[in-house]
Amino acid sequence: MAILQKTPVPDRYQAEPTVMTALRTPRILTREVLAGLVVAIALIPEAIAFSIIAGVDPRVGLFSSFVMAVSISFLGGRPAMITAATGAIALVIAPVARDYGMDYFIATVILAGLFQIVLAVIGVAKIMRFIPRSVMVGFVNALAILIFTAQLPQLLDVPFMVYPIVAAGLIIMIVMPRITKVVPAPLVAIVVLTIATVVIAINVPTIGDQGDLPQSLPELFVPNVPLTWETFTIIAPFSLGMAMVGILESLMAAKIVDEVTDTHSHKTRETWGQGVSNMLSGFFGGMGGCAMIGQTMINVKASGARTRISTFLAGIFLLVLVLGLGDLLAVVPMAALVSVMIIVSYLTFDWHSIRWSTLKRMPKSETTVMVSTVIVIVLTHNLAIGVLVGVIVAMVAFARRVAHFVNVERTLPEDEHGPTACYTVTGALFFASSNDLTTQFEYADDPDRVVIDVSNSHIWDASTVATLDAITNKYERHGKRVVIVGMNEASSMMHTRLAGNLGGAH
Repeated sequence: MAILQKTPVPDRYQAEPTVMTALRTPRILTREVLAGLVVAIALIPEAIAFSIIAGVDPRVGLFSSFVMAVSISFLGGRPAMITAATGAIALVIAPVARDYGMDYFIATVILAGLFQIVLAVIGVAKIMRFIPRSVMVGFVNALAILIFTAQLPQLLDVPFMVYPIVAAGLIIMIVMPRITKVVPAPLVAIVVLTIATVVIAINVPTIGDQGDLPQSLPELFVPNVPLTWETFTIIAPFSLGMAMVGILESLMAAKIVDEVTDTHSHKTRETWGQGVSNMLSGFFGGMGGCAMIGQTMINVKASGARTRISTFLAGIFLLVLVLGLGDLLAVVPMAALVSVMIIVSYLTFDWHSIRWSTLKRMPKSETTVMVSTVIVIVLTHNLAIGVLVGVIVAMVAFARRVAHFVNVERTLPEDEHGPTACYTVTGALFFASSNDLTTQFEYADDPDRVVIDVSNSHIWDASTVATLDAITNKYERHGKRVVIVGMNEASSMMHTRLAGNLGGAH
C-alpha cells in the first residue's frame, strides 16, 4: 500500500538564495560583498546632499544611512533593498530643523518611526493592492527621470574633463557585464576612474568637495524637548507626513524589487521595520529615511545582489569608508558616481511602456494615469503626491468606464396580474453607474404595475439604494406600484437595511 507523503508548502516570503546559502557559496558571497561596497560609495554624496536639503550637518545624513541600512537588514521584509536618508524625507522635515532646532528635528524623526509601527499594526501595508499597475509604471518612469535630473548639477557649469570621465564610466558599465559579472560593473567604473583622475591629476569635483565627513562614531542622542501636548502638536504633522511618505516610497520600492527578482516580500514586516529603523536613526542623531529606489536598483539590478548581506554591508562599508578611509574616499570623482546613476536611471525606466506598439494597444485611460503620475512626481519631486494623484485619476477613469456598463432593457409582457412593465437591469450598481438610472424609466407611459429585475446586477452602495427609492417614489406619484425582484443575498440585505431611511429620495 502506497504511503502518501505530505509535500511541504513553500514559504512565499523565503528569499532565494538565503543568507546561509550565500555564506556557504563564495561566488554569491563575493557578489553580495562587492554590491554592498558599490552602494556604500554611492550613498555618501547622496546622504550629504540630503542633509543639506534638510538643513542639518552632513554627519546627520551619513549616520542615518549607516544606522538604517544595518538595522533594516535584520528588520525589513524585503531582502537586498537599501534603506537610508532620502530626499523625499528631507523635504518633509526640513522646516523643523529651520524653525525649531535640532532637538525638535530628532524628536520628529523618532515620532515618525513610532507612527510607522502603529500604521504597520493596523495593516496600512494592504493599501498596496489598491495601487494600479499604470500608477506603478508612472512611478518607476518618474523616478528614473528624477534620478537622471538629480545628476544635472554635476554636469552643468563644471570642468570640461567631467564629460569624458562620465562617458568613460558609461562605456565601462555597458561593456563590463559582457566580459564578466563576477565584479559589479559600477565598482569597476568607480575604481578605474578614481585611479585615472589621481594618476593624471585631473581637477574635477570629488566627494570631498560635497561636505565634511565625520571623524567619530555616532553617539546616543536623546532630544531635549518638553514632553507636552504643545510639543506633540508641533512635531506630529511633520512626523505623520514623514511616516506616510516613508511607507509609501518603501512599499513601492519593495514591490518594484519583487517584480525585478520575481519574489515576494513581507510588506507589513517592511513597514514596521522601517519604523523601528527610523526610531533607531533618531536616537543616534540621524535624520531618518526610507527605502532608496536608486540605490536599491544599483544593488539588485546593476550589481545582482539578492540577500540581506549586501544591505548590511552597505551600512558597514559606509561607516568604514567615512571614518577609516575618509581621505581616500574624498578623492573619488563625482563624475564616476554620476555615470553610475545615469545607468541606474536607464535601467529603472520602463522603456516598453512608451513604445508606440504598447501605446496603441493600451487603453487611453491607462496611459493617462501613467502620464499623470509621471508629470506630478516630476513637477513636485514628491513621490507620495504623484502616487496619490495617479490613484485618484485611476479611480475616476475606472468609475467612468464602469458607469457605462449598466444596461436597462424594457419589455411589456402580459401576465396574470395584467399589463406589466418589466425592466431588466444588468451591471454593477454603485454611485457612478446608478446616478443616471432614474432617467432609464418611462414613468408616465408605463402600466400600473412595474417590475424591476436586478438578478443580473449587484447593489454596492447606499447611493444605489437611494436611487431605487427615488424611482419607486416617482412611480408612486403616478399612482403605480413597483416590485423589485432578483436581488442576491448581499444586495437584499443592504436594500432592506437602507431602503426608505436615507432621506432626500423624491
